[in-house]
Amino acid sequence: MSMTDPIADMLTRIRNASSARHSQVEIPTSRMKLEITRLIAEQGYIGKFEVKRGEHGDVIIIDLKYGKNRERVISGIKRVSKPGRRIYARKETLPKVLGGLGTAIISTSRGLITSAEAQRLGLGGEVICFIW
Repeated sequence: MSMTDPIADMLTRIRNASSARHSQVEIPTSRMKLEITRLIAEQGYIGKFEVKRGEHGDVIIIDLKYGKNRERVISGIKRVSKPGRRIYARKETLPKVLGGLGTAIISTSRGLITSAEAQRLGLGGEVICFIW
């Protein structure tokens, strides 16, 4: 039996909470998850987030954002590179999500950054996820 992918689990929790119109979602923390959360907050897909002591270690509590009529800000979120099949992109072939309307998160030698930032810095790396 394979181990579950903690990043895919995080993205699924955000996707499900957003679909169910929850105001917050709680995710067990890790450095990688914290960086992904920071990036999607900077891109404006979620409200504020904080790390709190949970029952079984620290948890990230994310405030989800919605539009005026409770329409979702996150219409989709998808894991690209998985533990069983890693997906890498060269600086020339960085992915565009919805023709530039979405965001791709890339793991580079400089840490996790958006594909737009990777393009600017001329870096390639592992494509972690898409969010739109």
